[in-house]
Amino acid sequence: MSLDPGARRAILDAVDALREESVATLQRLVRCPSTLGQEAPALEEMARLYASLGLAPRRIPTDPAALAAHPGFSPPLIGYEGRDNVVAVHAPRGARKGRSLVLQGHVDVVPEGAADMWATPPFEPAIRGGRMYGRGAGDMKAGLVSACMAFKALRLAGLQPAAEVQMHAVVEEECTGNGALACMLALPKADAVIIPEPGPGVDGLYTAEVGVVWAWITVSGRPAHVRDMQAGINAIEAATFIAARFKDYEAEMNRAERIHPAFRGVNHPVNVNLGTIEGGEWNSSVPTRARIGLRVGVMMGYTAAQTRADIERLVAEASRDERLRGARVKLEFKGFMADPCLFDTEAEIVRLARRSYAEATGGTLRDYPATGLTDGRHFVLHQGTPVACFGPDAQDIHGIDENVGLESMHGITRTIALTLAEWCGVEGSEA
Repeated sequence: MSLDPGARRAILDAVDALREESVATLQRLVRCPSTLGQEAPALEEMARLYASLGLAPRRIPTDPAALAAHPGFSPPLIGYEGRDNVVAVHAPRGARKGRSLVLQGHVDVVPEGAADMWATPPFEPAIRGGRMYGRGAGDMKAGLVSACMAFKALRLAGLQPAAEVQMHAVVEEECTGNGALACMLALPKADAVIIPEPGPGVDGLYTAEVGVVWAWITVSGRPAHVRDMQAGINAIEAATFIAARFKDYEAEMNRAERIHPAFRGVNHPVNVNLGTIEGGEWNSSVPTRARIGLRVGVMMGYTAAQTRADIERLVAEASRDERLRGARVKLEFKGFMADPCLFDTEAEIVRLARRSYAEATGGTLRDYPATGLTDGRHFVLHQGTPVACFGPDAQDIHGIDENVGLESMHGITRTIALTLAEWCGVEGSEA
C-alpha cells in the first residue's frame, strides 16, 4: 500500500536520528564472539534489543529430532543446549491492514582465523575510514542492526506496522541453517521475508545462491618409525590424496554447460574447499590418523543428494587405489546438506526493496548471484515465501580484517524502514 509522503519523510528522519545508536549497537554485537557453540551472549544481546523495541522476546529451540525428517535439515556438528534462537513478534492493534513480514538474520560468525594477522583484535570493533572492522561486523551483524533500527524508526516517527512483523535472530547459518528452519516452522507463514545479508563490497541483492554439502573424511593408516617409513601408511598423505581427487570433479562441475543462466558471467561458481585438516602425532612417526573437512558447492539444476552421492563415489574410488591399500577410510556428512536456490527477483517484495533503496540512497542495488548460501533458501524452497535478501557493503567476510561500510549500513536501514512501512502499512504507534 502507498505510504503518505509525510510519513515517509518522518520515517527517514527517524532513521537518521538513530545513526549513532545503530553504530553503538553494532559495536556491542561485534564484541560478542559468537562462533559455533558460543552464540549465547549475542542471543542475549538480541533479546535485549528486541525488548527495547517494545517487543517480547521468546526462545525457539533447535530440536534435531523434530527437524530430522524435513528436507531442509542438515546434520548438526554439535548439540543445541544453551543457544536457543530468539524471536519477537509485533502484532497490529486492530484488524490487519497490510501484509506480514519476517525480518531475519543470524548471530553466528565463523572463527577469526589468525588473530595476530588482524590490524585490530577481531572482537574489538574498530572504526577506520567510515568502516567498522571486526569478525561478524559485515556477516551479518550490521544487517541485524539495520532491521531492528528500521523497526525502531517507525516507532520514533509515531507509527508502527499495520500487519504482523516477525523478528528472527538465529544460529548456525554458517554451518547448517537449522536455526532458521526451526524458527520458520515454529511461527506462522508470513507474506514475505527480508534477510539483510551483506553484499560483496557493494550493496547487493541476492538473485541466486549455490547449494553446499559438507563432508568429513577420516583416514586411519599404519604407524611406524620414520626409519621404517615404507612399512607404514601415512594417514595425512592418504587424506590429501583423496582430497586431490575433487579437483577434477570441481572442474567438471564448472563446465559451461552445467552453469545455470543465473550464474553466467560468474567466474568459477562451484567451489570445492579443503577447509580443515587435523592428524598425526609426532614428526618422526608415520601418522596414524588424519581427518579432513570438505565443502562442496552445488549448482542450480543439481541437488545436495546428488552431490552427496558423487562424494561417496569419489571417496570409494580413491580408497580402492593401490596407494591406500591397508588404510581404513570413514566418510561422514555433518553440517550443510543444502540445495541451491533461485530467488524470484520479480516478487513484489523484491521490487519494493529496489524502489525503496533508490529512494533512500539515490543508488541501485547490485544483483548478486552468490557462490555461497544464506538462510533464504528455507523460505523459498520449503515454504514458497518470497525473499528479498539484500544488505550492506561488506569486505573480507570470513577473512582477515572483515569490515562493513557504516554509510552503507545506514542506507540499508533506510531501505528496510521504507519497505517495512509500505509492505505492512502503518498505523499510529501505541507508544
